[in-house]
Amino acid sequence: MRETPTWRIPVGILALVGALALYGIAVASLVPPLIGGWNALAQTPVYVVLGIIWILPLGRFLIWMETGRWSAPAE
Repeated sequence: MRETPTWRIPVGILALVGALALYGIAVASLVPPLIGGWNALAQTPVYVVLGIIWILPLGRFLIWMETGRWSAPAE
């Protein structure tokens, strides 16, 4: 367990917020022209998938913030 503060946590949080902002802006500006004419029920799964997809790399990123490695430490 970590005993001292590390620079990775505040830098990681700032990077995460910045990356999510850029991802949100990209989705909000690129997707509506492609599916804007679709029925709302057809658009919903697209936005649900795009809303969940950013979570995929989050686990390894959080491990890096905590340990400095990209994979979980061996038990």
